[in-house]
Amino acid sequence: MGNGYGSGSGYGSAYGSEERAEVLVPLAHRVPDLGAMELLIAVARLGSLSGAARRLGITQPAASSRIRAMETRLGVALVDRSPRGSTLTAEGALVTDWARRVVEAAEAFDAGAQALRGRRDSRLRVAASMTIAEYLLPGWLIALRGQRPGTAVSLHAGNSAVVAERVLAHEADLGFVEGLSVPEGLDSVVIAQDRLVVAVAPGHPWARRSQGVSATELAATPLILREWGSGTRQVLDAALAGCGGLAEPLLELASTTAVKAAAVSGAGPCVLSELAVGDELANRRLVSVPVIGAGLARELRAVWPAGARPAGPARDLLALTRH
Repeated sequence: MGNGYGSGSGYGSAYGSEERAEVLVPLAHRVPDLGAMELLIAVARLGSLSGAARRLGITQPAASSRIRAMETRLGVALVDRSPRGSTLTAEGALVTDWARRVVEAAEAFDAGAQALRGRRDSRLRVAASMTIAEYLLPGWLIALRGQRPGTAVSLHAGNSAVVAERVLAHEADLGFVEGLSVPEGLDSVVIAQDRLVVAVAPGHPWARRSQGVSATELAATPLILREWGSGTRQVLDAALAGCGGLAEPLLELASTTAVKAAAVSGAGPCVLSELAVGDELANRRLVSVPVIGAGLARELRAVWPAGARPAGPARDLLALTRH
């Protein structure tokens, strides 16, 4: 009578009262492993333990040991061994039929998992801060294309706060940010070091200063800046917090290109990543101004949802950034 599970199965008492509760024996401890089942099926098909061992790429002693372990676990003899070969016992033939169903189910499981991996590997969604998107990601994505030509990559560029939001919302598989901290719910790793640079047009008075400017003067000067939420702005705000904070910006712009263009035109000093102003400094369209008394170094980071290590194309892109 009852639920169809015997008391020896490890399940019968699991649904009873606390007084009758027993420890549930995991199925994996009571059922032979998949490799042993495949071996038994090969013995049945080939009529030879040694032939089955060769087919599966294992030694004959290892095959014999696996069959003995399977017989011990099940408590029945499965194979009769003789100089003429190996034949299944009646119990062995029955177990082999069951094993075929398990192996077929495992093959279907594997095919489904491969399909899931294929779907995952067919696309990669990346979100990156402006600086990283413009000056670092293109090279990484070209290298990734060489490794995974079949992966379609979509890139959303925004400030670091927006990048974090997209990754937390699972709208991006991997993000790249440049702020001082990583929001709760994200794991991260440092991928590069960067430094903020104060730059002015050659005709600006600061361009002729051999000693540069102090942190206090920089904080008091209206600057051409990125918007709130950008990693550049976060680092600058933190660096000048001890000087009373930043003065009201001269201009507040949402792209690195716009900030540079305004500074090159002579509108005023700007603060950007040295990655972003490298060309302008090299051709003297902008001049770097040393800052005394403020640390403007920062770390660039890759971010992803906490507890979910990047896999597939995201893992490969992350590896490329580290190299």
